Amino acid sequence: MAERLRKGLYPGTFDPIHNGHIDIIGRAARLMDHLVIGVATNVGKGPLFSIDERVSLVSEECAAIAARTGTSIEVLPFDCLLIDFARRVGAIMIIRGLRAVSDFDFEFQMSGMNARLDSSVETVFLPASERQHFISSRFVKEIAVLGGDITSFVSPVTLDRVTARIKSS
Repeated sequence: MAERLRKGLYPGTFDPIHNGHIDIIGRAARLMDHLVIGVATNVGKGPLFSIDERVSLVSEECAAIAARTGTSIEVLPFDCLLIDFARRVGAIMIIRGLRAVSDFDFEFQMSGMNARLDSSVETVFLPASERQHFISSRFVKEIAVLGGDITSFVSPVTLDRVTARIKSS
């Protein structure tokens, strides 16, 4: 009998990807044989970067994680129901990061809805690491737009892209 591939999906808007995301991706990669990072279109959030730019940036950030963990990481855009995307990529697990108790309420409800839509896909919650639990893309963008220093929240690659985007706006 062939061994079943543990394929996980970590979804988000990643606008921009930050150290909290990188932490969850690195930890999820250690649990999976193959990890899909699903970049949601989500134009309603008023993204700083286009979907293609976010997919490119996340791919660049994940290359080192894939090399370090030996886990195959694929970055794909999506604009459908999360559970439909999970089925399409063959994920058996959806990984969600939790920063605070307030995240849990929303995530718990969403995992329940996803389970009703497809009980074969599990949701796993990974708590944010202590140093990353307060970071959100919304705060990173707001701080950057208002001229604050985001170097402790993002990688140098993301810092350069965010800074360039804000200067060109």
